[in-house]
Formats: sequence, C-alpha cells, structure tokens
Amino acid sequence: MHNWQQQFPQADDLLYLNHAAVAPCHYPQWLRKEAELREQLRALIGAPSADDIALLKNTSEGLSVIASGLPWQRGDQIIISNQEFPSNRIPWQALARHGVEVIEVNIAVDDPEQAIIDAFSPHTRLLAISSVQYGTGLRMDLGRLGLACHDHNVLFCVDAIQSLGALPMDVTSIHADFVVADGHKWMLGPEGLALFYCRADLRDRLTLHQFGWHMIEHAGDYSRNDWRVARDAKRFECGSPNMLCIHALSASLSVLSETGIETVSKLVASRVSRLSEGLEAQGLTVLTTEGAHRRAGIITFAPRKEADQAYRALMQAGVICAPRGGGVRLSPHFYTSDTVIDRSLALIEQLA
Repeated sequence: MHNWQQQFPQADDLLYLNHAAVAPCHYPQWLRKEAELREQLRALIGAPSADDIALLKNTSEGLSVIASGLPWQRGDQIIISNQEFPSNRIPWQALARHGVEVIEVNIAVDDPEQAIIDAFSPHTRLLAISSVQYGTGLRMDLGRLGLACHDHNVLFCVDAIQSLGALPMDVTSIHADFVVADGHKWMLGPEGLALFYCRADLRDRLTLHQFGWHMIEHAGDYSRNDWRVARDAKRFECGSPNMLCIHALSASLSVLSETGIETVSKLVASRVSRLSEGLEAQGLTVLTTEGAHRRAGIITFAPRKEADQAYRALMQAGVICAPRGGGVRLSPHFYTSDTVIDRSLALIEQLA
C-alpha cells in the first residue's frame, strides 16, 4: 500500500484525492465563515452593513484602490502627516503623474490635528492619516479630523492598522469615508488579508482596475455570459478569497470579541503605562507623547546606546521590539502579562 493510502484510507471512496475533489465538500461552510468574518469586521469598526466590507490582500492594496480609483484633476491636493508608514505615503505620491500634490504636515507639535486642519485649502481633496503613528505611537483624534473633513468637503481616509484590535472605532461617528487595515497587527491575524471599508455612497466613485469572477453579481453562476459589477464592497475583490487567512482572522477576532474591545483597550493602556513608568524610572526618555488620549498600544523609548544596537541586543535576549521613530518600539497587547513586562524592563536596564 502506498504511503498516501495509509494516511487517507477513505480515499478509495473518492474518484481521486486532491483539492478539486475535496474542496467542494466544504466550500459552503467556507462561504459561511467568509460571511461571518465580514460581520465581525463590520462590528469591529461600527460600519452600517457587512456589505461595506471588502477583504483585500493588505493595507497597501486597499489604499491603492482608493488612490487609483478616485477621479483626480491637476492641482488637487492630498494631505498626509510627516510620520506615515510608506503604505500611506507612496500610493498618494505616485499620483504626481496626474499633477496631484501631496502635502506632508509636521505633526510633532502641541496640536497635530490643528496643524493638519490649517493645511486645508480649496484644492484639498483628501486627508489620509494613520489612526496611530507606527513609529512614535502618537494617537490621532480621528473624530476631530473627520468632522473637519466633513465641514470642508474633504474625503477622509484612515489607515487603522495600528489601532484596530487595540482601540474601539466607529466609522460613522468619526465621519470616515475609507478605512483600511491589514489583519496581522493588533487584530492578531496572519499576513495576507486586510479590511477595506468604503462608505456605501462612494463605491461608484472608485473606478475599478481589476476584474474577475468574484467581483460581479451572481458570482457563483459560472454559465452566465452577461455580468455586472457587484453592488456591495465585493466589487473590490476580483478573484478567489484567501480562505486560509479568513478562517485564521475570524478565530482571532473571536478572541477579541469574547474579551470585549473596551476591555482590550483598557488592558492595553495599563500595559503601556506600566512600561512607560518603568522606562522613566530607569532615566530613559519615552518618545511617545504623554497622555491617555495620545497613546494606544505603542511605546517608543530612546535607549542609551544606538537604537539599532539596542534593538538587536533586546531581540537576542528575547524581548520582541522594533527600531522605529528614532528609538526602540515596544507593543504589548492585552494578554501581555505584568511578569513579561517586568522581565523586559529588567533586561532593558541590564543592557543599558
């Protein structure tokens, strides 16, 4: 008997054992899991409907759908901050070929939101901002920015990868037009699957540049020759969904949901406070802005030695961190124990 026959004795009951033969047995269940994930993401961001949720590959793809889909005119302006991760900078800068200008606002000031609002002009078409800055951990007042965008007729796009799963969000209350976030950060999912939210009345304003079997009405009817683009956010998903990542992200969101995002947020805040107090007690400079309203799950500090050197030493000692924002970034989640935090602080002190 072949080895595969020993592992799969039931294979004799199938004409052949491969993906094409087995997958249809489970595909209805997979589709239910896909629908469940859309509802989980809808609830996480407070979207009006699961129809507003698309499942894309990553944050960059989502932001590129917006950048390449909106109708731009020469002289239009896009505002971003000077602390954005490249994902929320390059898609907008690439629009220079259409005569679109990107304005980078310095937000290392006492009132970063006002600095952004002051940069608005009659030519401003869109504000693209991270909910929490990846390097410094600066938490933006999305409600204030969204209201200003609403009042100035400016589209509001939020890169939420550094807050979703750590902080509550309500896209309606912050007047968000677009929200994009990969699932592999605070949502605890794998790389390769991202949330893409588009306000329902803006879907038709985004020109599509990718087409396939999955983004049309009646997507399961393969014999039809006539087709039209899906009315809901699935129109942004041109091909087969990433079912492996869908199952994994759904499981992770179930953990967050069972804990409760408000509880998660409070626990994250307590972990960050413990780290910050411990670092300051060692005489180290915490680069992340003070104040509960300015902090999320990121705490960045300036080590006594060069940041890259300190990062490598800490990683070798088992402290997961990253060289960001001119220092070393630590990002405890709600499940990070006080024991782990205290041990990390002790290692930081030893390495100093």
